[in-house]
Amino acid sequence: MDLISAKTPMGQEEAGVPDPDYTAFILHIKKSTGIDLAQYKEAQMKRRLTTLRNKNGFSSFDAFYHAMMANKTLFYEFLDKMTINVSEFWRNPNRWEVLRDVVLPGLTAGKSKLRVWSAACSTGEEPYTLSMILADQGLLTSTYLLASDIDEGALAKAAEGLYLERSLKDVPPEVAKRYFTPEGAMYRFDPKLKKAVTFKKQNLLLDPFEDNFDLIVCRNVMIYFTEEAKHGLYHKFAQALRPGGILFVGSTEQIFSPSQYGLESAETFFYRKKA
Repeated sequence: MDLISAKTPMGQEEAGVPDPDYTAFILHIKKSTGIDLAQYKEAQMKRRLTTLRNKNGFSSFDAFYHAMMANKTLFYEFLDKMTINVSEFWRNPNRWEVLRDVVLPGLTAGKSKLRVWSAACSTGEEPYTLSMILADQGLLTSTYLLASDIDEGALAKAAEGLYLERSLKDVPPEVAKRYFTPEGAMYRFDPKLKKAVTFKKQNLLLDPFEDNFDLIVCRNVMIYFTEEAKHGLYHKFAQALRPGGILFVGSTEQIFSPSQYGLESAETFFYRKKA
């Protein structure tokens, strides 16, 4: 799940004046859906949703909320705007190489099975990257590979497994040849590897986590949450790891003072749960 920033417009938001209409919208959304927009950086989120509201012809968030509750298509558009799903296979390739060559050998030493979770998996590029790496290491058949996201539309696209060529730009050519089949202007992901991934809808801020994971991958998501929300999520991720398990974060999401979560630095952007 990725959010896209924009320039801050002049006006009420910059001045820090509370907006009762937007505040009420946040409360309504939380009560109706469990999605807590207050846990996201407000200026950025409000700009995105104001653009969507205006595009659909609503002058207030109150009117926009009631329309969303009556129109499933509009609600899904709201989710798409809130969680812009921009992802690629093998994003930041050198980090995936570290996972393959350094992290995985350490995690698999003396173990016959792995538990791996791609949190906020968007349209599937991240968990499918994991599945390709695990398959090439002979580990996929003995791995429980979970992928979750809050956006049902993104999960549906992941389940379809059909991607534009630009999503494959960082995939090593020999890997792309093994696991993707051209289909018109698109590329179809290997159905066997797709079946190895368990997808589910999940709200990271609200829903309980499964536990005893060897590896949790959550990249390019945390930067869009408030500091309080991030703090709570890092605690939850740490609790969901087994001792010695690894949390893999994005290239702009370095964790300062990981020891406060019971974690320690293992490699750049990889954090190990202390025994």
